Amino acid sequence: MGMEFNGLLGLIVLGLDIWAILNIAQSRVANGKKVLWILLVLILPLLGFVIWFFAGPRSR
Repeated sequence: MGMEFNGLLGLIVLGLDIWAILNIAQSRVANGKKVLWILLVLILPLLGFVIWFFAGPRSR
């Protein structure tokens, strides 16, 4: 049962990260800042998403 929960949790984090990356790409900030935010989300998937959610650039 633990393996299925971990897999589901991983899929949820992946979906949230993809959503964050799409929102970052559509934001109005400079390209350099977009790249840094996307790298943060990719390198630290869960923590990067949480940081972006509270402090990151917003889409249009």
